[in-house]
Amino acid sequence: MSNLALVTGATSGIGRAFAERLAGDGYDLVLVGRRRERLEEFAAAHTGVEVRSVAADLSTGEGIDTVARICAAEPLTLLVNNAGVAHYMPLADLPADLARELVDVKVLAPTLLTRAAVAGMQERGRGAIINVAGMIAFSGPAPHSQLPRRAVYAGALAHLVAMSQTLSAELEGTGVQVQVVCPGVVATEFHERQGLDLSAVPRMSAEDVVTAALRGLQLGEVVCAPGVEDASLLDAVFRAELAAFGAQSPELATRYRAG
Repeated sequence: MSNLALVTGATSGIGRAFAERLAGDGYDLVLVGRRRERLEEFAAAHTGVEVRSVAADLSTGEGIDTVARICAAEPLTLLVNNAGVAHYMPLADLPADLARELVDVKVLAPTLLTRAAVAGMQERGRGAIINVAGMIAFSGPAPHSQLPRRAVYAGALAHLVAMSQTLSAELEGTGVQVQVVCPGVVATEFHERQGLDLSAVPRMSAEDVVTAALRGLQLGEVVCAPGVEDASLLDAVFRAELAAFGAQSPELATRYRAG
């Protein structure tokens, strides 16, 4: 059986690096992006595999529905939910249309595309879903001075982490893997399109992110952090979360009782 991967946000950056790597590994591809000309250029340059180009805007209901239908109908081996926008700014300053675009692209689209793909993967007993988030998903406790304000962006990435972890548990024993990959700053066009100059900041390559994600699948990692050397740090975070979850009680905590 041939391998078929669908990659969103495939025209540049991490999505393009996924497409390159998977084509080199012999995957047939369904590539999704807003810029049709780039998708067609990729297809023309990779004639050794079948490449289907789908120009779709995942900030729109029509775009999401179009790609979801493909996810449901095609025998996908791999779904890579990579498409993204940033819109870093304080919540009070974030225009409503940009907030909606961010939530549609990084929350609604990966949720609905995963929903569309997962049933078929379960029936076939094989498949993997990779959700591309970022280490900003873990940055909520950071003080104001440490990072730019990005409440909606951080929240969207945190959704991908929680959804991926929970879905992975749901799919245990089905042959279907789920991973969320959380790189730090990556050298792509992503920040430039938001008007941010990070040329002086050390950045990981998109190719290294892809290497980590695919190796992480082989290792059985649900949360893949390509730039974190000590994986026990992530384990400690997750143990603490489960400890807090398990420590809840129907009794009001002492600190909330009137003195």
